[in-house]
Amino acid sequence: MKIRLIAVGTKMPRWVEQGYQEYAKRLPREFSLELIEIAPGNRGKNADIERAIQKEGELMMSKIRSSDHVVALEVLGNPWSTEQLAKQAEGWQMSGQDVALLVGGPEGLAPECRQRANQQWSLSPLTLPHPMVRILLSEQIYRAWSLIQGHPYHR
Repeated sequence: MKIRLIAVGTKMPRWVEQGYQEYAKRLPREFSLELIEIAPGNRGKNADIERAIQKEGELMMSKIRSSDHVVALEVLGNPWSTEQLAKQAEGWQMSGQDVALLVGGPEGLAPECRQRANQQWSLSPLTLPHPMVRILLSEQIYRAWSLIQGHPYHR
């Protein structure tokens, strides 16, 4: 199974890239994690925010395959413990589908991305900085995999 993290935002600080890669590189090929960055829409002075969200959504949708199981990261999504995430990941593996995790921009995901999602997942009710979300997701995916494998990392 391949998990693709499709996230709005480019040019992350080095510490974010290092943090993400630290966990992504630990995963085996059969449970791999790949980052796909989406250029954020214009949010400058007098910007049309709705247009920015629409453009981000179009770009995200172009990266989703028709066969993907899509999980939208949403504040109002279902909160999963690590054990629940591991059970979700086992189900994803059993389905034989690849997974696309969607992380929107500052205003969230475009409506068409939420509609395409098979599931909605909330990392936290807190507002998290987007760079931190990448690191948290990669660590939790690695932790879920280690739990599935009976690896001691989870303890």
